[in-house]
Amino acid sequence: MKQPVLPAFLSVQGKRLTDDEKQLFAKYNPLGVCLFAYRCENVESRSQLLSLTNEIKNVIGRDDVLIAIDQEGGRVRRLCSDEFAPLTAQSELKTAEQAKNHAYLCSADLKAVGINVNFAPVLDVEYPTTSDALRGRCLSDNENNVACLGRVMVDEYIKCGICPCVKHLPGHGRGEADPHLELPVVNSGLKELQKDFYPFKQLADSPMGMVAHLVISAVDSQKPATESKKVINDIIRKEIGFSGLLVSDAIMMNALKGSIAERAVNVFEAGCEIVCLGNADFKANYDLCHTGLKMSDAAIERMEKVKKIISVAENFSKYEYVKNKYCENQKNIVAYSHEYDATEVLNRIDKEKSV
Repeated sequence: MKQPVLPAFLSVQGKRLTDDEKQLFAKYNPLGVCLFAYRCENVESRSQLLSLTNEIKNVIGRDDVLIAIDQEGGRVRRLCSDEFAPLTAQSELKTAEQAKNHAYLCSADLKAVGINVNFAPVLDVEYPTTSDALRGRCLSDNENNVACLGRVMVDEYIKCGICPCVKHLPGHGRGEADPHLELPVVNSGLKELQKDFYPFKQLADSPMGMVAHLVISAVDSQKPATESKKVINDIIRKEIGFSGLLVSDAIMMNALKGSIAERAVNVFEAGCEIVCLGNADFKANYDLCHTGLKMSDAAIERMEKVKKIISVAENFSKYEYVKNKYCENQKNIVAYSHEYDATEVLNRIDKEKSV
């Protein structure tokens, strides 16, 4: 008898599933996986990636397996070879047309390789003190612009059959520390934070949202949002009114403490309905699978909306036309750089630990 769906995005170690991964995925029935490029080397080419995503779905044995990736554009994109559209950073998107074309091209590339969830768009408002980990990934320093462009992108992703995951609830822009390395703390009052909440309020009907590893001291001075029932219930669910599935940010980040199993249980019990493991090793997958977490009835209901979105078939007949127009308008499309890619940050951490 097949296990109930494990509410988690697990990690994959290479370009194909290992025998151990096949056994683990088949037995524990994860909701989905999250793919990366460099450290885990999940991405080599379009054909290889499509083969991998098909293999994952076949092994788990469900048509609705969620296969997620970070394909924001700019320096945070996993599909960055010449086989895929050259997506600029979100900060370079200035008009609704640019934002729509960005989401369209991204969706076409993702659909072509069997990916159905994008951890984007970023709805954080940028500040002069925003962490380097986030700088340049925000749509604007103006909350109205963020909300307007974010709405265009979310709607276009949904139209194209890709489930968008807005991030990082309830707003990460004031965080000055990099959560990959340490826990950011924001000491602003709730009145000030309304600016950060605003884009998420305007897109509260998004099908999926990612919760930040960020302490909002005005609400809970002890725990990051991902582990805080107060932040999730009082701010994200009630004040912001977010109605979609809530996913934790990657739990292997140094912002959190404890074992992988402890972190998974902490974020799940706080109200994150899906635990995102992130870029981790097989042992972390194993430990998360053995937590015994089960999807809540509310999460199962919210998942129905996601299923409808990812079942949409789009032929992307305007791909070349849109790509040419996009590239003409976007003069600042730079080559991919992994100098501050989150995957590379974590890779450096692991290397330091092993010394």
